[in-house]
Amino acid sequence: MEAKKMVPFYRHSLGADADIAAVSEVLKGTFLTSAGLGRNVEAQICGFFGAKRAKLTNSWTNGAVATLLAMDIGPGDEVIVPAMTFIATSNVVEIVGATPVFVDAEPGTYLMDRAKVAEAITPKTKAVMPVHLYGQMVDIEALRDIVGADVAIIEDCAHCFEGTLNGHRPGAFSDAAIFSFYATKNITCGEGGAVISNDEDLMERLQQTVLHGMSAGADRRFEGQIYRHWDMARLGTKANLPDILASLLPRQIDEVDIQLAERKRLVARYRAAFQGHNLIEMVDEVPGGVSAEHLFVVGVPGAMRDLVLKKLNQAGVGATVNYRAVHGLEYYREKYGFTRETFPVAADWGDRTFSLPLFPGLLDDEQDYVIETTLQVVAEAADETGQTQDNRE
Repeated sequence: MEAKKMVPFYRHSLGADADIAAVSEVLKGTFLTSAGLGRNVEAQICGFFGAKRAKLTNSWTNGAVATLLAMDIGPGDEVIVPAMTFIATSNVVEIVGATPVFVDAEPGTYLMDRAKVAEAITPKTKAVMPVHLYGQMVDIEALRDIVGADVAIIEDCAHCFEGTLNGHRPGAFSDAAIFSFYATKNITCGEGGAVISNDEDLMERLQQTVLHGMSAGADRRFEGQIYRHWDMARLGTKANLPDILASLLPRQIDEVDIQLAERKRLVARYRAAFQGHNLIEMVDEVPGGVSAEHLFVVGVPGAMRDLVLKKLNQAGVGATVNYRAVHGLEYYREKYGFTRETFPVAADWGDRTFSLPLFPGLLDDEQDYVIETTLQVVAEAADETGQTQDNRE
């Protein structure tokens, strides 16, 4: 199919005069790395979530590694993670030497199946890491009832800054919640992240593990123009976010509700267009939840997914896959001997799913083209692969 229009998967909205001024202000100062501006952003994040503490990081991944190190999670420990997620969720567990214990997805929402979590708990379980996939929240309050007080809950909020469930934001019932400010995220500074927690002791340890385990960062070592010796209290990584990137966050946090409203408008248009289609499955909405609407993901019969994806891309639609099931990827498959049927719901969804463009700034005529093209190529792929309403699997 010839491309009549090019619609990217994502287009950032940075570059406003306020963004340029914010970066320029940092360049005029002494510190390009982590200093006072970052602490102001952390206070802003605490205010948004009602959290006691926040720490900016240079990525979700490094923030998660630093959090696991601060919790003293390592060799001999197990961390329960979903099989339907991005690889970073399980990779960070591997990086600190602990063992990721995968659980299957819940049909329909494709969030971590809480019943499977209950079955996966062992005496070695130190933490569970639920993922708020696509922007919808796992019920953390219910998960706490399942795992008890002795198992840490670390929320993977890479897709969910502005989402809520039953009126609660991330961090309300967990030990820590970790966010991503990667280039394609709802709030972005190119690369970045944050950790929030109400556990003061944990955050004191995290303050060190984000910076090699050092007892003081560069700005603290030179307070008052007098050098102060630092110590290394524990093993850490390099996860701090420089102020030059942090400066891009305040405006976006202030405008998050405006941006979410536009995302919801676009999602409503997608849902209306695909409602009732016999070959296009949309993700179930979580009762009581307000999704952050990070991704708009649909599924088609597995036999035609890659053909649909190819046709969409050829037509100029920036569709992609979020995600294939982690347990089916080479590293985990070979290390742990997983098969497709080990976690069948995640495997099936990973073989059928693809994501369509969703971002504030997506024009209605662009979205109309995405919708029309998707409907057309799904019909073409169904004909070419022999898919009907009666053989969707």
